[in-house]
Amino acid sequence: MTHQSEMLEREGSQRDEAAPCIVKAESPVYGGYVIARDEKIVFVRGAVPGELVEVSFDEKKRDYFLATVKNIIEPSPFRRTPPCRIFGICGGCHLQFISYERQVSMKEEILLDALRRIGDINITLSPSLAGGEFRYRRRAQFKVSAEGALGFYKEGTRDVVPVEECPLMVDEINDVIKRIRVMDLRGVKELHLASGDTVTVLVKGDLGDDVAQGMLETGVAGVAFENGESIGKDYISLPMDGLKYSVTPWSFFQSNWALNRAMIDIVKERLGHLEDKRVLDLYAGAGNFSLPLSPGAKEVTAVEENGYAVEDGRRNIVMNGIKNCTFVHLPVESCFEGGKKQRTAKLFGDADYDLIVLDPPRPGLSSDFLRRILEISAERIVYVSCNPATLARDLRKMKEKYDLEAVYMGDFFPNTYHIESLVFLSRR
Repeated sequence: MTHQSEMLEREGSQRDEAAPCIVKAESPVYGGYVIARDEKIVFVRGAVPGELVEVSFDEKKRDYFLATVKNIIEPSPFRRTPPCRIFGICGGCHLQFISYERQVSMKEEILLDALRRIGDINITLSPSLAGGEFRYRRRAQFKVSAEGALGFYKEGTRDVVPVEECPLMVDEINDVIKRIRVMDLRGVKELHLASGDTVTVLVKGDLGDDVAQGMLETGVAGVAFENGESIGKDYISLPMDGLKYSVTPWSFFQSNWALNRAMIDIVKERLGHLEDKRVLDLYAGAGNFSLPLSPGAKEVTAVEENGYAVEDGRRNIVMNGIKNCTFVHLPVESCFEGGKKQRTAKLFGDADYDLIVLDPPRPGLSSDFLRRILEISAERIVYVSCNPATLARDLRKMKEKYDLEAVYMGDFFPNTYHIESLVFLSRR
């Protein structure tokens, strides 16, 4: 080790106990951070790009530091006072101190950077999907403390910060929360609320029968439990492109339903006529894409691992009188594995799919599964992602066979660092 590197290493090692220092916030990165530079790269929480800030170092890594803003020396014109009084205490939001317009542009920068750096992709984004920054969430998980307090975890801890209402939630959920929070919730770990035509709640943990019945008097239409049982109505319905979309508390649906509907409209508009097309919808949920694509397609096959979501999807088919859509209950990533050959042969063996819709979880697609997807050689692929890094990684491999038609950034979770993406690819 050289004398200079020894000095830098000693200085870096002292950063944990060093006094705060002044840095220039530069570009935004995923996770709610902004990059700055000292002796090493510094990932700063609480800064707006362009600001001069005083930070304290929280953690030292080998190649970078984690830091938090302690004082703002030169504020950005995009900085604002957070509208929520418990912002910074509750860990649910990350960006409320930044104007919404700047939040959207920061997320666009982060997505473009991931595509360039990881995917070796240079592309101009299509107009972003963005809407109201508050009162947009139709589903949420509320934590319950040992004492029965209802709220969200404090950032980086398991301590529950009590909430009376959340500005991100739709009014229907906030109204129910105000009534539920005064009930005896001791023994409950989490409450998952969902709002559509009615409100349902999924209870994780122990809840007395009297309290469960009492919840039905708070505006909740149904109370569901982890074992699959429920009292009252066990699903909500949401409008979807002239269809009825129903989902139970055990299934997933996009919490920002207004933007979800806007995304579906873009998908249908860009895909155009599908009269002679066979569609394969992977990670299909309860039919978020399968249902609206079915009326214009020749045939739709929806594959989903969650059994409750499959039941929801099959109920949705019946409710809407759809005849050309089939739900398959199967772990998507195991579609090509041995042991299910007879079942999967119909799906993938001799199938000639024209369109594949992919909506995977955060880790994206495994290398082997992505290879199999490319072997199907569909005319077009629609890829919906909640992780810019894994999206870029997968697109890097897919571009060997497919051209990128368009990439949209979707701000489905305003005031948080989360980013959704919608990508259209066409076979070369």
